[in-house]
Amino acid sequence: MVPVHAGTGTSQPVSRYFDALRSIKLAKGVRATPFMLQGHCVALHTATGECGLDNGFNLLETALAPVNGGPGGLARLAQLAHEELADTMAALLADDACVLNASQHPACRRDADWYSKVCVPRPIYDELRGYRGWHHWEGIDAKAQNGANTSVPVHDAVAALNISLALAPAAIALFGNSPLESGRVTGLKETRMTLWPRVFGPARFAGDAWLSQYPGRPFHGLGDFFTWMFGEGTVSRALPISDAGDYKSAATAVLADDPCLSSFLKAPGWTARCLDTGKVTHLLPDTAHFEYSQIGQFLDARLRYALRTRPPLAELLAAWQQEHGLEQLFEQCGAQVYIEARAPGAGFADAVLLQEAGAEVAHSMLLAPIALQCGLLANLDEAGRLVASWGWQPLGRLRQPAMRLGLEDDRVAALCTEVLAVARDGLAKADRPWLAYADHVLQTRRSAADRMLASWHTAGGSLEDRLALIARRHAALHPDQYGGLGAAQQV
Repeated sequence: MVPVHAGTGTSQPVSRYFDALRSIKLAKGVRATPFMLQGHCVALHTATGECGLDNGFNLLETALAPVNGGPGGLARLAQLAHEELADTMAALLADDACVLNASQHPACRRDADWYSKVCVPRPIYDELRGYRGWHHWEGIDAKAQNGANTSVPVHDAVAALNISLALAPAAIALFGNSPLESGRVTGLKETRMTLWPRVFGPARFAGDAWLSQYPGRPFHGLGDFFTWMFGEGTVSRALPISDAGDYKSAATAVLADDPCLSSFLKAPGWTARCLDTGKVTHLLPDTAHFEYSQIGQFLDARLRYALRTRPPLAELLAAWQQEHGLEQLFEQCGAQVYIEARAPGAGFADAVLLQEAGAEVAHSMLLAPIALQCGLLANLDEAGRLVASWGWQPLGRLRQPAMRLGLEDDRVAALCTEVLAVARDGLAKADRPWLAYADHVLQTRRSAADRMLASWHTAGGSLEDRLALIARRHAALHPDQYGGLGAAQQV
């Protein structure tokens, strides 16, 4: 979520937010445990999720605990998501702020001074900036996504990942919401998605950029996927010295001579240097290092998992060499697997949408990305046929037109039409209204980016005038204004 000053529309790093949010939670009888870094509260943990920060104090995030699917599952998720949004909006009043309906702030700085002021002090960033040479500050202007996360059976995991990657142009176009950057019109509907080439272009290791690029072909199984991710041409990320816990805050060490993770796992041990102390240590490879490293790629979708029991490393390596061996091992280990979609831009119902499209469309906006993904992954065979009919490489080439033109591009619009049809067929009838926002965007060929651009051009005048109007017209509405609270009881 992009927090902005309610009056000026400028990017607003939070300072009082977590104290206010904790008070709101406690008044409801909800226990909220602060998570601290270097004297700063950066998250609150509750029984239903985590309310925290992404890379900066100017970029909020809320991650809900898993919600059971089946009949009414999307409605249950919507109820929780809208309750969290309402609490966030109330807490932001302490910082004179609101949530902007945008997937990137329209005019935020990305210079070193701003970065030093707002970056969350997580240890992982020392590795990314200092050792790997990433331009991490390129993402410090509050780039936000509506991360749809859907569990899948282990045996369907790679097929689900392939479909999510190939059909990502539809999600980019339907949920595009960042046409502005650094106070100017960019000529794109989803500027946020240009982040990775800028972050990885100057990186020390070419493999880091490679792991953010659309693969040349679909993956053939878990073994193939992890070979792409951890094999020759890549360099292992820094690895935790002890069991990781929060991966962004774990104490880690970098491996000497920069091997790929696969080489490290096959070795008896490896010399490494602790990033926080500089001390030389010796790391013994373990299955925990394999599981920890799953976050090391930046495609439009990720395959994420947790193992209920970790197998011995030798067993893992043996299964990796067998066709579908990892699928069998993951099932034996009780793996919980889900697809994390990273293509949909963050979107929240605002006054312009409510006036233009009505309460039903506004009500569905927050859940539309995950409804789209749930429908596709519940209709996996038909989604696979859709990918095959368009072709893997042609779909990859649609990514840039989707970012640049969105629904103005006829081929992108045609893809969105077919994707929505497949997703609708994958949902129960009672769940299909959650696609109302995506249907509206397709029918009008106007995304949130188009509505923001219209406001930007209407305002004219100075940058300050434009930002103030954007804040008035495109602040997220309280869910009560479109029936967002109480939705679960209505289904």
